[in-house]
Amino acid sequence: MAITSAICSTFKQELLKGTHDFDGGATYKIALYTSGASMGASTTAYSTSSETSGTGYTAAGETLTSPAVALSSTTAYIDFANATWTTSSFTANGALIYRSDGSAPTNDAVCVIAFGGDYTSTNGTFTVQFPAAAASTALLRLA
Repeated sequence: MAITSAICSTFKQELLKGTHDFDGGATYKIALYTSGASMGASTTAYSTSSETSGTGYTAAGETLTSPAVALSSTTAYIDFANATWTTSSFTANGALIYRSDGSAPTNDAVCVIAFGGDYTSTNGTFTVQFPAAAASTALLRLA
């Protein structure tokens, strides 16, 4: 099993169909996964399989806040506030950003983030820090 960082293929297609709205029209979450997960470009939706569990972590992850869509020259990008789990005790090897809104959530996968190894929080704060919000560094960008 492996987690590979990728923009999900179905997300690319859904983007062209107008399924996603990062400018306040949809809710996006980040879920954490153990090294037992197998995720990458072919991931289509949020799943509980190999999802992290432990103190301070709730299944389905955290809602991403402060979405900011920007344009720099010919590159559009999105940024979110860092995701934080306080007073937590768990281990994660990667994450999935996905759309989760409405009474019947879509759970559409957006991107997979591989941490490059296990990261553990023991009765502390676990943070997923997003890269700088810029055309060449943002996690999600279209050039």
